[in-house]
Amino acid sequence: MLNPENVSPAAPADGGPTRLELLCQEKGLKMTEQRRVITRVLSEACDHPDVEQVFRRAVEIDPHISIATVYRTMRLFEDANVIAKLDFGDGRARFEEKRDSHHHHLIDLQSGEVIEFQSPEMEVLKEKIAREMGYELIGHRLELYGVRVRRA
Repeated sequence: MLNPENVSPAAPADGGPTRLELLCQEKGLKMTEQRRVITRVLSEACDHPDVEQVFRRAVEIDPHISIATVYRTMRLFEDANVIAKLDFGDGRARFEEKRDSHHHHLIDLQSGEVIEFQSPEMEVLKEKIAREMGYELIGHRLELYGVRVRRA
């Protein structure tokens, strides 16, 4: 049974550090005010924003952030393995905060909506396939592409 999980971890209501900011600190990254803004934008995102979207949202919080700063910070966060870069075939690199829970993506080709889901049955099947082919599964990424079925 599929379990939709389209809710992103939100920033703390008290304005304290986000989960992503804490993860950056654990990785030894220096947290400038601009990096904090970008962690907040990513933590509050319920979608999978590209760099331009992150920039537009960050500028609403701090108008002094440049696009170059956002690009450098996103690269830094990706290299530190605190965010994941995703390719949904639309020509834009998208990003999401790394999480403890494993999930997959269903991309609606008409609306562009990205729906996150988990499937224990699929996890078992992937392990079984790898084992039957003589492999130990180390990692994987799965994206499903579809269009919504209209029912009469």
